[in-house]
Amino acid sequence: MPEHTGETRNQQLTRNVGELLQELRVAQAGVQILFGFLLSVVFTDRFHNASGFEKSLHLTAVMLSVAATALLTAPAAWHRLLFRTGSRERILTVGNRFVLVGLVCLALAITSTVALIAKVVYGEPAMIVVAVLTLLIFGVLWFAIPFRLHPADDDPLEDAQPTGPPT
Repeated sequence: MPEHTGETRNQQLTRNVGELLQELRVAQAGVQILFGFLLSVVFTDRFHNASGFEKSLHLTAVMLSVAATALLTAPAAWHRLLFRTGSRERILTVGNRFVLVGLVCLALAITSTVALIAKVVYGEPAMIVVAVLTLLIFGVLWFAIPFRLHPADDDPLEDAQPTGPPT
């Protein structure tokens, strides 16, 4: 359903690009903190004694963080490179897709990281429980709830109107 804000198409695109870039700032901070943590782990004595599985899980988390970083920073780079070229609509369309994939990578990177921590501290059963719970948290909060909140194709105010007989 189109937004009716009284803005021109250009004003709406400008606002939407600004909103996208603002949202990315929040996600990028999380990715940067996670990435820094993951990089520092490699230089600990305990990491050198980690099993092959634990090292593989760590590398998976690092690569997912790299992918999330690249995907979540791409729209900002595009905006800067394509500034004033009339490409806002394309940046929004493709950027939105990249952000969604970047959020999936971020959720998987965080899941891998906490699974690794659970494995090292408590063992394999805890790793599985923590990984499943973490995926559920992200799946529900980031994806399931927004799909439930998405308005139907018909009138969004229809649900707010009383369903009983007129008074």
